[in-house]
Amino acid sequence: MQGLVYIFIALATLGVAAAAYFGLTFSPIEAFVTAVAFGAVAIMLMERQLHRRSEARLERAVEDLARLLSTDAKAGQVLSQRVNAIADTNVGSRLDGIEADISVLGTVTRQLAEALAEFEEARRSDGGSLPSYRQSEPEPVPSEDDYIEPLIPEAELRAALDQNRLVFHIEPVVTLPSRKPIGYDLVPRLMQDAGGLADAPDFMPRRGGEDLIRRIEALALEEAVTIARRAKTSGQPIRLFVPLSRSTIADRKSLDLVLATLVANQAVTSSLSFAIAQPQFKALTPIEKRALTEFHKAGAGFALVGATSLRFDFAELEGLGFTTARFDASQFLNRPESFTDFHTADIAPYAKRFEIELCATGVLDEQQLLSLFEDGIALVQGPHIGRPGPVRADLVIERPREPERRQA
Repeated sequence: MQGLVYIFIALATLGVAAAAYFGLTFSPIEAFVTAVAFGAVAIMLMERQLHRRSEARLERAVEDLARLLSTDAKAGQVLSQRVNAIADTNVGSRLDGIEADISVLGTVTRQLAEALAEFEEARRSDGGSLPSYRQSEPEPVPSEDDYIEPLIPEAELRAALDQNRLVFHIEPVVTLPSRKPIGYDLVPRLMQDAGGLADAPDFMPRRGGEDLIRRIEALALEEAVTIARRAKTSGQPIRLFVPLSRSTIADRKSLDLVLATLVANQAVTSSLSFAIAQPQFKALTPIEKRALTEFHKAGAGFALVGATSLRFDFAELEGLGFTTARFDASQFLNRPESFTDFHTADIAPYAKRFEIELCATGVLDEQQLLSLFEDGIALVQGPHIGRPGPVRADLVIERPREPERRQA
Protein backbone atom coordinates (compact mmCIF):
# COMPACT_ATOMS: atom_id res chain seq x y z
CA MET A 1 0.00 0.00 0.00
CA GLN A 2 2.84 2.40 0.89
CA GLY A 3 4.58 1.57 -2.41
CA LEU A 4 1.49 2.59 -4.35
CA VAL A 5 1.46 5.94 -2.56
CA TYR A 6 5.06 6.60 -3.59
CA ILE A 7 4.24 5.66 -7.19
CA PHE A 8 1.36 8.15 -7.17
CA ILE A 9 3.69 10.85 -5.78
CA ALA A 10 6.21 10.16 -8.58
CA LEU A 11 3.50 10.38 -11.23
CA ALA A 12 2.24 13.62 -9.71
CA THR A 13 5.80 15.01 -9.74
CA LEU A 14 6.13 14.21 -13.45
CA GLY A 15 2.77 15.87 -14.04
CA VAL A 16 3.91 19.04 -12.22
CA ALA A 17 7.14 19.13 -14.28
CA ALA A 18 5.25 18.75 -17.55
CA ALA A 19 2.73 21.43 -16.56
CA ALA A 20 5.50 23.86 -15.57
CA TYR A 21 7.45 23.27 -18.80
CA PHE A 22 4.57 23.29 -21.29
CA GLY A 23 1.97 25.38 -19.50
CA LEU A 24 4.04 28.01 -17.70
CA THR A 25 6.90 28.10 -20.28
CA PHE A 26 9.51 27.29 -17.62
CA SER A 27 12.92 26.28 -18.74
CA PRO A 28 13.79 22.60 -18.39
CA ILE A 29 15.95 23.31 -15.32
CA GLU A 30 13.21 25.40 -13.64
CA ALA A 31 10.55 22.74 -14.41
CA PHE A 32 12.85 20.03 -12.95
CA VAL A 33 13.53 22.03 -9.78
CA THR A 34 9.81 22.73 -9.34
CA ALA A 35 8.96 18.99 -9.72
CA VAL A 36 11.71 17.99 -7.24
CA ALA A 37 10.43 20.51 -4.70
CA PHE A 38 6.86 19.28 -5.07
CA GLY A 39 7.96 15.65 -4.69
CA ALA A 40 10.05 16.41 -1.61
CA VAL A 41 7.18 18.21 0.11
CA ALA A 42 4.75 15.37 -0.72
CA ILE A 43 7.16 12.70 0.57
CA MET A 44 7.82 14.71 3.76
CA LEU A 45 4.09 15.03 4.47
CA MET A 46 3.59 11.31 3.79
CA GLU A 47 6.44 10.28 6.10
CA ARG A 48 5.14 12.55 8.84
CA GLN A 49 1.70 10.94 8.70
CA LEU A 50 3.20 7.44 8.77
CA HIS A 51 5.35 8.44 11.73
CA ARG A 52 2.30 9.61 13.68
CA ARG A 53 0.47 6.35 12.99
CA SER A 54 3.49 4.33 14.14
CA GLU A 55 3.72 6.34 17.36
CA ALA A 56 0.00 5.83 18.13
CA ARG A 57 0.31 2.08 17.46
CA LEU A 58 3.36 1.86 19.71
CA GLU A 59 1.59 3.72 22.51
CA ARG A 60 -1.34 1.29 22.39
CA ALA A 61 1.03 -1.68 22.46
CA VAL A 62 2.83 -0.23 25.49
CA GLU A 63 -0.49 0.30 27.31
CA ASP A 64 -1.57 -3.30 26.59
CA LEU A 65 1.76 -4.58 27.82
CA ALA A 66 1.42 -2.53 30.99
CA ARG A 67 -2.03 -4.01 31.66
CA LEU A 68 -0.72 -7.54 31.11
CA LEU A 69 2.19 -6.91 33.45
CA SER A 70 -0.21 -5.55 36.08
CA THR A 71 -2.42 -8.65 35.77
CA ASP A 72 0.61 -10.93 36.02
CA ALA A 73 1.76 -9.04 39.10
CA LYS A 74 -1.62 -9.48 40.78
CA ALA A 75 -1.70 -13.19 39.87
CA GLY A 76 1.82 -13.57 41.26
CA GLN A 77 0.77 -11.84 44.47
CA VAL A 78 -2.28 -14.14 44.89
CA LEU A 79 -0.14 -17.20 44.14
CA SER A 80 2.44 -16.04 46.67
CA GLN A 81 -0.25 -15.64 49.32
CA ARG A 82 -1.58 -19.14 48.64
CA VAL A 83 1.91 -20.62 48.77
CA ASN A 84 2.53 -18.87 52.08
CA ALA A 85 -0.80 -20.16 53.43
CA ILE A 86 0.08 -23.70 52.38
CA ALA A 87 3.53 -23.34 53.91
CA ASP A 88 1.98 -22.14 57.18
CA THR A 89 -0.41 -25.09 57.32
CA ASN A 90 0.51 -27.60 59.98
CA VAL A 91 -0.05 -30.82 58.07
CA GLY A 92 1.39 -33.00 60.78
CA SER A 93 -1.20 -32.02 63.41
CA ARG A 94 -4.04 -32.54 60.93
CA LEU A 95 -2.78 -35.98 60.00
CA ASP A 96 -2.53 -36.84 63.70
CA GLY A 97 -6.14 -35.75 64.19
CA ILE A 98 -7.32 -37.81 61.22
CA GLU A 99 -5.47 -40.87 62.49
CA ALA A 100 -7.06 -40.42 65.91
CA ASP A 101 -10.53 -40.16 64.36
CA ILE A 102 -9.93 -43.31 62.30
CA SER A 103 -8.74 -45.13 65.40
CA VAL A 104 -11.90 -44.10 67.32
CA LEU A 105 -14.09 -45.14 64.37
CA GLY A 106 -12.39 -48.54 64.25
CA THR A 107 -12.98 -49.02 67.97
CA VAL A 108 -16.66 -48.11 67.64
CA THR A 109 -17.07 -50.45 64.68
CA ARG A 110 -15.46 -53.32 66.60
CA GLN A 111 -17.70 -52.70 69.60
CA LEU A 112 -20.75 -52.62 67.35
CA ALA A 113 -19.75 -55.92 65.76
CA GLU A 114 -19.27 -57.50 69.19
CA ALA A 115 -22.67 -56.20 70.34
CA LEU A 116 -24.35 -57.63 67.25
CA ALA A 117 -22.63 -60.98 67.81
CA GLU A 118 -23.82 -61.05 71.43
CA PHE A 119 -27.32 -60.10 70.27
CA GLU A 120 -27.41 -62.95 67.71
CA GLU A 121 -26.10 -65.41 70.28
CA ALA A 122 -28.74 -64.34 72.83
CA ARG A 123 -31.41 -64.67 70.17
CA ARG A 124 -30.37 -68.20 69.29
CA SER A 125 -30.18 -69.20 72.97
CA ASP A 126 -33.77 -67.91 73.50
CA GLY A 127 -35.12 -70.03 70.68
CA GLY A 128 -35.30 -67.24 68.12
CA SER A 129 -37.39 -64.78 70.16
CA LEU A 130 -36.21 -61.23 70.60
CA PRO A 131 -35.48 -59.85 74.10
CA SER A 132 -38.31 -57.95 75.65
CA TYR A 133 -36.45 -54.65 75.51
CA ARG A 134 -35.74 -55.02 71.74
CA GLN A 135 -39.12 -56.17 70.52
CA SER A 136 -39.75 -54.91 67.00
CA GLU A 137 -42.73 -52.72 66.34
CA PRO A 138 -45.80 -54.61 65.16
CA GLU A 139 -46.77 -54.37 61.52
CA PRO A 140 -49.33 -51.66 60.83
CA VAL A 141 -52.86 -52.96 60.98
CA PRO A 142 -54.60 -52.69 57.61
CA SER A 143 -57.25 -50.04 57.40
CA GLU A 144 -60.80 -51.18 58.03
CA ASP A 145 -61.71 -49.54 54.74
CA ASP A 146 -60.03 -52.49 53.00
CA TYR A 147 -62.60 -54.91 54.42
CA ILE A 148 -65.83 -52.97 54.87
CA GLU A 149 -68.21 -53.45 52.00
CA PRO A 150 -69.45 -50.33 50.16
CA LEU A 151 -72.74 -48.80 51.25
CA ILE A 152 -74.38 -49.57 47.90
CA PRO A 153 -74.45 -53.32 47.11
CA GLU A 154 -73.40 -54.69 43.75
CA ALA A 155 -76.96 -55.50 42.69
CA GLU A 156 -78.07 -51.93 43.23
CA LEU A 157 -74.97 -50.63 41.48
CA ARG A 158 -75.62 -52.86 38.49
CA ALA A 159 -79.20 -51.62 38.28
CA ALA A 160 -78.02 -48.01 38.51
CA LEU A 161 -75.58 -48.58 35.64
CA ASP A 162 -78.35 -50.12 33.55
CA GLN A 163 -80.44 -47.01 34.21
CA ASN A 164 -77.57 -44.66 33.24
CA ARG A 165 -77.49 -43.07 36.69
CA LEU A 166 -73.70 -42.86 36.72
CA VAL A 167 -72.33 -39.35 36.10
CA PHE A 168 -68.78 -38.01 35.93
CA HIS A 169 -67.68 -34.85 37.64
CA ILE A 170 -64.27 -33.17 37.51
CA GLU A 171 -61.97 -32.16 40.36
CA PRO A 172 -59.13 -29.69 39.61
CA VAL A 173 -55.42 -30.28 40.13
CA VAL A 174 -53.66 -26.90 40.40
CA THR A 175 -50.07 -25.70 40.43
CA LEU A 176 -48.52 -23.51 43.11
CA PRO A 177 -48.24 -20.62 43.67
CA SER A 178 -50.45 -19.42 40.79
CA ARG A 179 -53.16 -22.04 41.53
CA LYS A 180 -53.71 -22.47 37.82
CA PRO A 181 -55.44 -25.78 36.93
CA ILE A 182 -53.17 -28.13 34.99
CA GLY A 183 -55.74 -30.93 34.77
CA TYR A 184 -58.89 -32.45 36.20
CA ASP A 185 -59.71 -35.80 37.77
CA LEU A 186 -62.68 -37.56 36.21
CA VAL A 187 -64.67 -38.56 39.31
CA PRO A 188 -67.49 -41.12 38.98
CA ARG A 189 -70.59 -40.40 41.10
CA LEU A 190 -73.89 -42.24 41.37
CA MET A 191 -77.25 -40.48 41.26
CA GLN A 192 -79.48 -41.78 44.04
CA ASP A 193 -83.25 -42.03 44.13
CA ALA A 194 -83.46 -39.38 46.84
CA GLY A 195 -81.71 -36.92 44.58
CA GLY A 196 -78.25 -36.96 46.15
CA LEU A 197 -74.94 -38.14 44.72
CA ALA A 198 -72.94 -41.07 46.06
CA ASP A 199 -69.14 -40.84 45.83
CA ALA A 200 -66.95 -43.65 44.52
CA PRO A 201 -66.03 -45.09 47.97
CA ASP A 202 -69.76 -45.61 48.60
CA PHE A 203 -70.40 -47.84 45.58
CA MET A 204 -67.13 -49.08 44.03
CA PRO A 205 -66.71 -52.82 44.76
CA ARG A 206 -63.75 -53.69 46.96
CA ARG A 207 -63.83 -57.48 46.77
CA GLY A 208 -65.09 -58.93 43.53
CA GLY A 209 -67.29 -57.06 41.11
CA GLU A 210 -64.50 -56.77 38.53
CA ASP A 211 -67.00 -56.64 35.69
CA LEU A 212 -68.68 -53.59 37.26
CA ILE A 213 -65.33 -51.87 37.75
CA ARG A 214 -64.39 -52.54 34.13
CA ARG A 215 -67.73 -51.19 33.02
CA ILE A 216 -67.34 -47.98 35.03
CA GLU A 217 -63.79 -47.44 33.78
CA ALA A 218 -64.89 -48.00 30.18
CA LEU A 219 -67.61 -45.37 30.62
CA ALA A 220 -65.04 -43.02 32.17
CA LEU A 221 -62.71 -43.41 29.19
CA GLU A 222 -65.56 -42.81 26.75
CA GLU A 223 -66.58 -39.69 28.69
CA ALA A 224 -62.97 -38.44 28.83
CA VAL A 225 -62.48 -38.84 25.08
CA THR A 226 -65.70 -36.94 24.39
CA ILE A 227 -64.81 -34.10 26.77
CA ALA A 228 -61.27 -33.84 25.40
CA ARG A 229 -62.48 -33.76 21.79
CA ARG A 230 -65.14 -31.12 22.39
CA ALA A 231 -62.83 -29.01 24.50
CA LYS A 232 -60.13 -29.09 21.83
CA THR A 233 -62.67 -28.18 19.15
CA SER A 234 -63.80 -25.18 21.22
CA GLY A 235 -60.20 -23.96 21.47
CA GLN A 236 -59.80 -24.77 25.21
CA PRO A 237 -57.91 -28.08 25.46
CA ILE A 238 -58.21 -29.88 28.78
CA ARG A 239 -56.12 -32.55 30.53
CA LEU A 240 -58.07 -35.35 32.20
CA PHE A 241 -57.03 -38.05 34.66
CA VAL A 242 -59.10 -41.19 34.00
CA PRO A 243 -59.43 -43.92 36.67
CA LEU A 244 -57.83 -47.25 35.77
CA SER A 245 -57.42 -50.40 37.85
CA ARG A 246 -56.01 -53.89 37.53
CA SER A 247 -59.50 -55.18 36.78
CA THR A 248 -59.25 -53.59 33.33
CA ILE A 249 -55.52 -54.19 32.80
CA ALA A 250 -55.75 -57.90 33.65
CA ASP A 251 -58.70 -58.49 31.30
CA ARG A 252 -57.46 -58.94 27.72
CA LYS A 253 -60.73 -57.93 26.10
CA SER A 254 -61.00 -54.71 28.11
CA LEU A 255 -57.32 -54.01 27.52
CA ASP A 256 -57.70 -54.31 23.75
CA LEU A 257 -60.75 -52.04 23.89
CA VAL A 258 -58.85 -49.34 25.77
CA LEU A 259 -55.90 -49.57 23.39
CA ALA A 260 -58.20 -49.40 20.35
CA THR A 261 -59.89 -46.31 21.81
CA LEU A 262 -56.55 -44.59 22.30
CA VAL A 263 -55.37 -45.43 18.79
CA ALA A 264 -58.65 -44.25 17.26
CA ASN A 265 -58.45 -40.92 19.11
CA GLN A 266 -54.81 -39.97 18.58
CA ALA A 267 -55.79 -36.30 18.32
CA VAL A 268 -56.65 -36.14 22.05
CA THR A 269 -54.71 -39.07 23.50
CA SER A 270 -51.98 -36.76 24.80
CA SER A 271 -54.67 -35.01 26.89
CA LEU A 272 -55.48 -38.22 28.77
CA SER A 273 -53.69 -39.71 31.76
CA PHE A 274 -54.71 -42.87 33.60
CA ALA A 275 -54.83 -42.62 37.39
CA ILE A 276 -53.71 -45.91 38.99
CA ALA A 277 -53.77 -46.47 42.75
CA GLN A 278 -50.45 -47.56 44.29
CA PRO A 279 -51.81 -50.90 45.62
CA GLN A 280 -53.18 -51.67 42.15
CA PHE A 281 -49.82 -50.81 40.57
CA LYS A 282 -47.92 -53.03 43.01
CA ALA A 283 -50.20 -55.97 42.12
CA LEU A 284 -49.42 -55.73 38.39
CA THR A 285 -47.38 -58.52 36.86
CA PRO A 286 -44.51 -57.82 34.42
CA ILE A 287 -46.79 -58.77 31.53
CA GLU A 288 -49.47 -56.35 32.73
CA LYS A 289 -46.87 -53.59 33.10
CA ARG A 290 -45.96 -54.10 29.45
CA ALA A 291 -49.58 -53.26 28.66
CA LEU A 292 -49.01 -49.87 30.30
CA THR A 293 -46.08 -49.40 27.95
CA GLU A 294 -48.44 -49.90 25.00
CA PHE A 295 -50.73 -47.20 26.39
CA HIS A 296 -47.75 -44.87 26.74
CA LYS A 297 -46.66 -45.54 23.16
CA ALA A 298 -50.17 -44.61 22.06
CA GLY A 299 -49.68 -41.19 23.70
CA ALA A 300 -51.36 -41.53 27.09
CA GLY A 301 -49.70 -40.75 30.41
CA PHE A 302 -50.09 -42.14 33.93
CA ALA A 303 -50.49 -40.83 37.47
CA LEU A 304 -49.79 -42.89 40.59
CA VAL A 305 -52.47 -41.99 43.16
CA GLY A 306 -53.00 -42.85 46.79
CA ALA A 307 -49.30 -43.40 47.49
CA THR A 308 -48.64 -44.34 51.11
CA SER A 309 -44.88 -44.28 50.55
CA LEU A 310 -42.57 -42.51 48.15
CA ARG A 311 -39.89 -45.20 48.41
CA PHE A 312 -40.44 -46.60 44.93
CA ASP A 313 -38.37 -46.89 41.78
CA PHE A 314 -38.74 -43.52 40.07
CA ALA A 315 -36.78 -44.75 37.07
CA GLU A 316 -39.29 -47.55 36.53
CA LEU A 317 -42.20 -45.13 36.76
CA GLU A 318 -40.53 -42.80 34.25
CA GLY A 319 -39.99 -45.68 31.84
CA LEU A 320 -43.65 -46.67 32.01
CA GLY A 321 -44.82 -43.11 31.34
CA PHE A 322 -45.82 -41.85 34.82
CA THR A 323 -45.74 -38.08 35.14
CA THR A 324 -47.20 -37.51 38.63
CA ALA A 325 -47.27 -39.28 41.99
CA ARG A 326 -49.94 -38.33 44.53
CA PHE A 327 -50.05 -38.67 48.31
CA ASP A 328 -52.14 -37.39 51.18
CA ALA A 329 -51.04 -33.93 52.28
CA SER A 330 -51.95 -34.30 55.97
CA GLN A 331 -50.11 -37.59 56.41
CA PHE A 332 -47.05 -36.28 54.56
CA LEU A 333 -46.82 -33.13 56.69
CA ASN A 334 -47.53 -34.90 59.98
CA ARG A 335 -45.38 -38.02 59.42
CA PRO A 336 -42.90 -37.37 56.60
CA GLU A 337 -40.61 -40.16 57.79
CA SER A 338 -43.27 -42.71 56.86
CA PHE A 339 -43.13 -41.54 53.22
CA THR A 340 -39.44 -41.01 52.52
CA ASP A 341 -35.94 -41.12 53.97
CA PHE A 342 -35.12 -37.83 52.20
CA HIS A 343 -35.62 -34.43 53.73
CA THR A 344 -39.06 -33.11 52.80
CA ALA A 345 -37.46 -30.31 50.78
CA ASP A 346 -35.32 -32.78 48.77
CA ILE A 347 -37.85 -35.41 47.66
CA ALA A 348 -39.56 -33.17 45.07
CA PRO A 349 -36.31 -32.14 43.28
CA TYR A 350 -35.25 -35.80 43.30
CA ALA A 351 -38.51 -36.84 41.63
CA LYS A 352 -38.11 -34.08 39.02
CA ARG A 353 -34.88 -35.71 37.89
CA PHE A 354 -37.11 -38.45 36.50
CA GLU A 355 -39.65 -35.94 35.10
CA ILE A 356 -42.19 -36.87 37.79
CA GLU A 357 -44.12 -34.18 39.67
CA LEU A 358 -45.31 -34.81 43.22
CA CYS A 359 -48.93 -33.92 43.95
CA ALA A 360 -50.40 -33.49 47.44
CA THR A 361 -54.09 -34.39 47.75
CA GLY A 362 -56.69 -33.66 50.41
CA VAL A 363 -55.39 -30.14 51.13
CA LEU A 364 -57.52 -28.62 53.90
CA ASP A 365 -56.21 -25.09 54.58
CA GLU A 366 -53.74 -22.37 53.63
CA GLN A 367 -51.14 -23.50 56.17
CA GLN A 368 -50.81 -26.83 54.41
CA LEU A 369 -50.42 -25.01 51.09
CA LEU A 370 -47.58 -22.88 52.48
CA SER A 371 -45.81 -25.90 53.98
CA LEU A 372 -46.09 -27.87 50.76
CA PHE A 373 -44.85 -24.94 48.67
CA GLU A 374 -41.84 -24.52 50.96
CA ASP A 375 -41.03 -28.21 50.42
CA GLY A 376 -41.12 -27.75 46.64
CA ILE A 377 -44.43 -29.56 46.06
CA ALA A 378 -45.82 -27.83 42.96
CA LEU A 379 -49.14 -29.69 42.44
CA VAL A 380 -52.01 -29.79 44.96
CA GLN A 381 -55.59 -30.97 45.13
CA GLY A 382 -58.26 -31.09 47.79
CA PRO A 383 -61.35 -29.49 49.33
CA HIS A 384 -59.49 -26.22 49.95
CA ILE A 385 -58.66 -26.01 46.23
CA GLY A 386 -61.93 -27.17 44.73
CA ARG A 387 -64.43 -29.97 45.17
CA PRO A 388 -65.70 -32.21 42.36
CA GLY A 389 -68.24 -30.46 40.19
CA PRO A 390 -70.22 -31.11 37.01
CA VAL A 391 -68.72 -30.64 33.56
CA ARG A 392 -70.12 -28.04 31.18
CA ALA A 393 -73.23 -29.35 29.48
CA ASP A 394 -71.80 -28.86 25.98
CA LEU A 395 -68.82 -31.14 26.74
CA VAL A 396 -70.47 -34.21 28.29
CA ILE A 397 -72.34 -37.15 26.83
CA GLU A 398 -76.10 -36.94 27.29
CA ARG A 399 -77.28 -40.46 28.13
CA PRO A 400 -81.02 -41.14 28.39
CA ARG A 401 -81.89 -42.38 31.84
CA GLU A 402 -84.22 -45.37 32.00
CA PRO A 403 -86.93 -45.37 34.62
CA GLU A 404 -86.31 -47.55 37.65
CA ARG A 405 -87.75 -51.04 37.31
CA ARG A 406 -90.15 -51.84 40.09
CA GLN A 407 -90.89 -55.35 41.20
CA ALA A 408 -94.48 -56.47 41.03
